[in-house]
Amino acid sequence: MVAEALVRKHPCLKEADSDNGWNGWKNSIKFKMGNYRTKMRRAGCQEVAVNAGKRSRKNPENEPSHSNIKRPKCAEVNFLPNFPQGEDPSSLELLRQAIVEEVKKTERNLPIISKMMQNTFALRRQTIVMSCPPVKELMDLWPALHMQSEELHDVHTRRTTVLHALPDYLLEEVSGFFRTCVDDMDEPDLWDASVVLLTTVSDDATSPVHYHPVRVSVVLEGDVVVNLPRLADAFLVMFGLIYALHLSYPKGLTNTFEFTQKILLGLDDSKLSPKLQNLKNELMLYV
Repeated sequence: MVAEALVRKHPCLKEADSDNGWNGWKNSIKFKMGNYRTKMRRAGCQEVAVNAGKRSRKNPENEPSHSNIKRPKCAEVNFLPNFPQGEDPSSLELLRQAIVEEVKKTERNLPIISKMMQNTFALRRQTIVMSCPPVKELMDLWPALHMQSEELHDVHTRRTTVLHALPDYLLEEVSGFFRTCVDDMDEPDLWDASVVLLTTVSDDATSPVHYHPVRVSVVLEGDVVVNLPRLADAFLVMFGLIYALHLSYPKGLTNTFEFTQKILLGLDDSKLSPKLQNLKNELMLYV
């Protein structure tokens, strides 16, 4: 894309012997970026060093390139920033423990917690990318991730309706993703729930859509990660956790999540499937 844009912007650089006029530029940029990443890796940049396995005949014990690293196929990157200047894993671990103690207090100092969470972001990303702990273990290490925003909206009914209608419009199966249970009854069996939004209601209503639930739980890998009051908030938090924790989209809901990713959140500008492109075109008629 860069090479194509370069030739389009400056037609004089178009290559005469190339099919499209920019193959040579593409190869040149590719090698320059490879050399740049090598320099960054030698300088200690963790974001490129994490993906630099060098297994060879002389070093058969080394990890291969891309080992245990999720490919950035959903507009994602293996973002692994270096530690803040003057900090190391030991000092940031002490700060993480301070966060745990602050969250336990009845009257939490929210500005302090927010600042400490920002300062320990590099340690948290290293834990996620390098160690890949289970979701429950990660949430125990960083209990501040359970804290929900107090921001409120005025369009909850419409958002709930849209979230339930979108998979139906795209002819996708939602029975395993949107689940419902009745409050004060036995907890549902979630052992097979890799990614689920569990709506808890006060009575045994038969309606598939509930606008005033007791709570909506985000369930990852069979464990309730966070409880929120509204479906739209839970869906957004769940999508952010999938993005941040390198999880896969729920099976059977690829189009729904691709629509959320590329159109609603604008995380990727790559080509849409025909079905999603048609939906986008229809929506643009009402903008």
